[in-house]
Amino acid sequence: MKRVVPAAGQESVWDYPRPPRVEACPRVIRVVFAGQTIVETTAAQRVLETSHPPVYYIPMGEVKEGVLIPTDRGSFCEWKGNARYFDVRVGDSSAENAAWAYASPTAAFSAIQDHVAFYAHLMDACYVDDEQVRPQPGNFYGGWITEDIVGPFKGEPGTQGW
Repeated sequence: MKRVVPAAGQESVWDYPRPPRVEACPRVIRVVFAGQTIVETTAAQRVLETSHPPVYYIPMGEVKEGVLIPTDRGSFCEWKGNARYFDVRVGDSSAENAAWAYASPTAAFSAIQDHVAFYAHLMDACYVDDEQVRPQPGNFYGGWITEDIVGPFKGEPGTQGW
């Protein structure tokens, strides 16, 4: 796949580093599930990794109380460490393993401790500022695509070997 050249004001995921980096994100991050805003914050962190759109990590204390239900699922990231997962529940609506967090991330990712990320494809909508994001292709990846981010992106057809 050929790298999309970013226009003015855009970022290419091919300029993101590997290993990834984490940085503060002062933009408004909002997640809507079951018709309710379950979080809106300007205190997120974003993780940037080559070929992936940003993953936004939100302070757990900013998420509406009672929405995150711990599950038995876990995974391992060579950069961040062990992840745990959460169902997202509002009233009678729930999405299984729709969010994840690193309780004890590696030192390089300590900024995302006590933060949670959401799979956009399992929420009603996720926003960066007022723009509704597109989920990163593939059900494993959790990046959020906005108009200021260009690819191609890991998870699209033909990217399995990247």
